[in-house]
Amino acid sequence: MSAGSYYEPVDTHRYKPTGHAGGAWDPDEQHFSPLGGLVVHAVERHLADRPGTGLIMSRISFDILGRLALDECEIRVETIRPGRTIELLEAVALIAGRPVVRARIWLLASGDTTAVAGGDTGPLPAPDTLASWPLASEWPGGYIRSLDVRPVSPPRPGRAAAWISTGLDLVAGERSSPLASYVALVDTANGIAVRQPPTAWMFPNVDLTIHLHRRPGGRWTGLDTSVTFGPDGSGVTSTVLHDTAGPVGHAQQILTLRPMPS
Repeated sequence: MSAGSYYEPVDTHRYKPTGHAGGAWDPDEQHFSPLGGLVVHAVERHLADRPGTGLIMSRISFDILGRLALDECEIRVETIRPGRTIELLEAVALIAGRPVVRARIWLLASGDTTAVAGGDTGPLPAPDTLASWPLASEWPGGYIRSLDVRPVSPPRPGRAAAWISTGLDLVAGERSSPLASYVALVDTANGIAVRQPPTAWMFPNVDLTIHLHRRPGGRWTGLDTSVTFGPDGSGVTSTVLHDTAGPVGHAQQILTLRPMPS
């Protein structure tokens, strides 16, 4: 197991997860959070062959199709809708030849819109002013143990704001962009504001959709998160995404709710 990364490259399109990618619901599965970052990393490698397009990732939508075994994965990327100002890509992560995650990524033209920028809420308190929170006391798995979590205030059921960072590389020996490293921590949102103890209820998300109005930067992913449980087996985790300069976008996760088997 690598001492400092979530994945090790096998070849151009295949990656082997380390124990640091272990899941929270099942440590023998991959946590989706680093896998989401790996998908973005693979998309950016795909785009590197055609630099200078001026397009930026503005929406990333993941559908989780099945069990994420802690095993070698392959990521395939293709262009669904080419364009000079708007483009749609699709990325599929496969384990043992079976699709387990399907992602669609909208790329939009970049331009200077500083003169009309606005609508943000205020920034979160800076992470270096906050104390760490041992999230691993509530959740198992190598991924959770790899995190530095700093809550803005004491979390309460269904509501929390926290900064997340890690000292690990996304892929051993490969440089990851700030965006890929940022996205690799976003799925943590569903674990910071739990409405019920995960020992009593299961509430895994089956998707993650990220909308970005600004490119995130820095080593911290800020999550201002609310969780709602409905009366008929579904829930939603909604998050305002931050970096240390302020909000960068929003994330949504749909949850399937069920009592933990006794």
